[in-house]
Amino acid sequence: MTLKEARDHEPHEHDAALSRRTLVRGLALGAAATVAGPALAQTGPAAPPTTITTPPRDFSPQGAPTTYFWDPDIIAVDPSFNDLAQPNTAIKRLYTGLLWAEGPAWSAQGRYLLWSDIPNNRQMRWTEDDGRVSVFRTPSNNSNGNSFDFQGRQLSCEHLTRRVTRYEHDGTATVLADKYQDKRLNSPNDIAAHPDGSYWFTDPPYGGQLYEGEPDVAGGPSNAGGKLNPRIGQPAGFVPGKRELPTNCYRIDPSGRIDLVVTEDQVPDPNGLCFSPDYKKLYIASTGKGPGDTGPGGKGEIFVFDVGTDNKLSNPKKFSDCVIDGVKCGPDGLRCDVNGNVWASSNAGRAVGYNGVTVWSPEGKLLGRIRLPEVCGNITFGGPKRNRLFMAASQSLYAVYTATQGAGPG
Repeated sequence: MTLKEARDHEPHEHDAALSRRTLVRGLALGAAATVAGPALAQTGPAAPPTTITTPPRDFSPQGAPTTYFWDPDIIAVDPSFNDLAQPNTAIKRLYTGLLWAEGPAWSAQGRYLLWSDIPNNRQMRWTEDDGRVSVFRTPSNNSNGNSFDFQGRQLSCEHLTRRVTRYEHDGTATVLADKYQDKRLNSPNDIAAHPDGSYWFTDPPYGGQLYEGEPDVAGGPSNAGGKLNPRIGQPAGFVPGKRELPTNCYRIDPSGRIDLVVTEDQVPDPNGLCFSPDYKKLYIASTGKGPGDTGPGGKGEIFVFDVGTDNKLSNPKKFSDCVIDGVKCGPDGLRCDVNGNVWASSNAGRAVGYNGVTVWSPEGKLLGRIRLPEVCGNITFGGPKRNRLFMAASQSLYAVYTATQGAGPG
């Protein structure tokens, strides 16, 4: 079953009145379809409903309760994952109705989660006390990745304006970076704060498209034929840009200086990034080619670098090719927990059952998976104890409690 077919079968709100008997019967039939072997299907207990059953599991508040001790879509590949996953809790869909969810970030002081809905040009907010969702900022300049620094200030990577912005406590906004060596950035994607006051961010080309930002002016890589008009839909006086730089990673020094830290040749099309808990390693996801991309292009892998005391990176290695059971689980957003394990969002496309989150040890060993019914773009840890994993997945926001905590600000 394709993702589209799965979504088409997903119950809508008007189905909430469906009788409990009919709902349970449907879940049981779908669960039985996943049992391995006819003998077990006849004599053994029915398998719990999961994201790969037919009809698919309903993650919404209208869905049947998850009564199993372990959520069936939280999978321990290695026994050590049982120390990271929280039993007696379930994956929950907190909100749906987005176009492309990205960049979740947790405000520890405000106790809310904000994230980007890139094509809708807005940022959303989920409040922890009552679970209310509201529009946090619109327009957002087609923001993608968000984070908070060690002073609790929001950081945003903007596709439309091709810049990195910080929102100050007094309500003003500061442009932290929009150029490197007098050339405009491509479309900053994700950002991580460092305890020394610096900010590290990736700059792939994904904002150079109509859906998530603005195409280049005529002749640019994402508008080579000049057929697209990037001014349509933008305010008066908007000045479109043209891609001028490779897909690099940069560091914004506290002084304001912008340094190149990872080149396109080292990590093509860099996407999500995060530091290890001790800030001695930097992980970077390399994703596929973007619009008009003529560079090497990523292959859906995660790379790791050693971070020196002089902020120089060394010893580059491929951390993981993100292939599981022969399926490419393309990484996007990355986060580390306090034990140094790497949690990565997974985009497996139509490979139902492999979208969601993958979890890796510091040595690159696969520990576990979280299956979602949608492609997952980015993740973060949050909640009052920072032990809840929030997952921005395509059209929806999901969350699940864990037995560990996220490292660093979200």
